[in-house]
Amino acid sequence: MREKLAAMLTMQDEMNTKVHPEWKKQGFGWYRAIWTECAELMDHYGWKWWKKQDPDFEQVKLELIDIWHFGMSILLLSGKSVDELTLAMDADLDSPKAEGGFREAVETFACDTLSTKSFNVARFAAVMKAAGMSCDDLYLGYVGKNVLNFFRQDHGYKEGSYIKQWNGREDNEHLVELIQTLNPNCDDFKDQLYAGLKTKYTELNA
Repeated sequence: MREKLAAMLTMQDEMNTKVHPEWKKQGFGWYRAIWTECAELMDHYGWKWWKKQDPDFEQVKLELIDIWHFGMSILLLSGKSVDELTLAMDADLDSPKAEGGFREAVETFACDTLSTKSFNVARFAAVMKAAGMSCDDLYLGYVGKNVLNFFRQDHGYKEGSYIKQWNGREDNEHLVELIQTLNPNCDDFKDQLYAGLKTKYTELNA
C-alpha cells in the first residue's frame, strides 16, 4: 500500500502543479473544500428523517475520493518527504478512529477538519470503513479521477470550454464504465484510460 500511497501523492502534486505551477505558495483553502464535500457526501448517504432516503454508496465513494485529493494536498504542504508521509498514512489507514455510525464518523471528521484546518487520515479512514470502502477501492478510484482531472484540464476545464455532459451523461459516469473495461494492474493503465476518455469525448461531442 505504501507504493500506492507514494504514487498517489506524486500524482496529486502533478495535478496541482498543472492547475497552478506555484500551488504550494497560494494558500488555497483545501480544508474548506473538504468540509464542503462532507456535506455533499452526507446528502448522498441520506440524513432527512421526514422522507425515504436510500444511501447511494457509489456516489458516497466518489465524494470520498474527491476529499482524498484535497487531503493529500494538505499533507504535501507539511514539508515532510513522501516516504515520511506514506509511512504515517499507511499506519493511519490501518487504524481508523471510529465514531459511531456513518453519519457520526462524517461529522467527527468534518469537525476535526474545521477546527484544525488539516487532514486527519485516521478519521477519514473511519468514514471509509463505515462506507464499506477498501484501500484498493480508494486507489483505483483516485487514479481514475486523477486521469479525468488531467483530461478536463487538457480540454478547456479552466477556460470554461470543457463539455462535462457527454450525450446526456456526466463524464464521471463514462469514467466508471471505462475503468471496468481495463486492467488496473497494467503498467500503462493511466494511458489507456486517458486514451479511452479522449475517444469517447470526441465521438459523443462531435
